[in-house]
Amino acid sequence: MKINRLLLTTALCALGIFSANAADEPKKDKPLERAVAVLQATQGNQVKGVITFTKAGDGVRVEGEVTGLAPGKHGFHVHQFGDVTSADGKAAGDHFNPGGHSHGAPDVENRHAGDFGNIEADQSGTAKVSFVDKHITFDGANSILGRGLVVHAKADDLKSQPSGEAGPRVAVGVIGAAKSQ
Repeated sequence: MKINRLLLTTALCALGIFSANAADEPKKDKPLERAVAVLQATQGNQVKGVITFTKAGDGVRVEGEVTGLAPGKHGFHVHQFGDVTSADGKAAGDHFNPGGHSHGAPDVENRHAGDFGNIEADQSGTAKVSFVDKHITFDGANSILGRGLVVHAKADDLKSQPSGEAGPRVAVGVIGAAKSQ
């Protein structure tokens, strides 16, 4: 008995055994190379931006732009949760700290994984971001995927516990997997 190839392919697709367009399927064996966070303003603020995270040697390159800030330094951190449901951004929780370390500057070894320090806005309110961080990953205990990215109203003093006294959250976003370029 001869089976119609189209009928067989349709049946296998319906059963989830075969994909008619395998090129559209994600590669299960390829590690994630890139993530992105789209920042949205918290209530009463006009801050927005896009930050990308890209594998870079033994770290992750963090780069992008944030606009609508007051000129000067602003705390910039990964937070525990990718929850942007609260008007003040507090649903994102505390700094991401899987190692149980004290808060600190981005250049110290024992710090929260999410401690990125500060970004600095120019007179037009724009901050350009570009650095490599060796504490964060896309998998394992230090994975930032699904976590929150937060910009604060004031500068992080890099020492006050538990979070650097950076003030209210002016923007928050969720760090999600991105299509490799």
